[in-house]
Amino acid sequence: MPLTGQVILVTGAGGGLGSTAALALATQGAHIILLDKSIPKLEKIYDAITSAGGCEPMLYPFDLAGASEQEYQDLADAISNHYGSLQGVLHSAVEFSAYTPIAAHKTRDWGHTLNVNLNAVFLLTRVLLPVLNQSEYASIVFTSDSAVRLPRAYSGAYGVSKIALEGFAGILAEELESAGKIRVNTLVPGPVDCPLRKKAYPAEDKSTLPDMESLQPVYRYLFSADSIGKTGQVIDVREF
Repeated sequence: MPLTGQVILVTGAGGGLGSTAALALATQGAHIILLDKSIPKLEKIYDAITSAGGCEPMLYPFDLAGASEQEYQDLADAISNHYGSLQGVLHSAVEFSAYTPIAAHKTRDWGHTLNVNLNAVFLLTRVLLPVLNQSEYASIVFTSDSAVRLPRAYSGAYGVSKIALEGFAGILAEELESAGKIRVNTLVPGPVDCPLRKKAYPAEDKSTLPDMESLQPVYRYLFSADSIGKTGQVIDVREF
């Protein structure tokens, strides 16, 4: 199995795409750190991984929006102390309330969305960089959205966060490129039959969309040796 011995942290691991990625990577031999604020969802994906014969994952209940900087650092320290190094991070956690005009956007929803989708990504990435640097090669993957990669009316804080996320990923990729150890890429899943899509487009006929399992090959690629040297890229699954 190509990911044997690798340790990969997946945020939003209890969600649709997060759990899909976690299962895909675990069944390729990776040790997965499952991070989500919902313990029942963590337990569900834990059971799915172990039932499929994957390596026993680590459960890490964590509230990305509510955690302090010290709690982020404690997470990084726990990973370093337990594993010694980290070979991958998948930022899959996401906050989306609804498509809303700016004039009607609630301040609380705005702040919470940016906290989960952008600020938490920065904090987590920053504290994990030293642990990732303990590996010969490591991969950081950010998750964008094909519907809001360009400014779209009513996309609100969600749209702002995804546009900013791609910029953050590009900056980080350039900063880390010269060292040649940590590759940084952005994944655009495209329209997929997942819980977020159902919430955003409730009237859409989902039977015409690919299922979440169709993304498994690209997740495996982005964390395998096949993607070493590929950094600073935006990878649209529809062109993969």
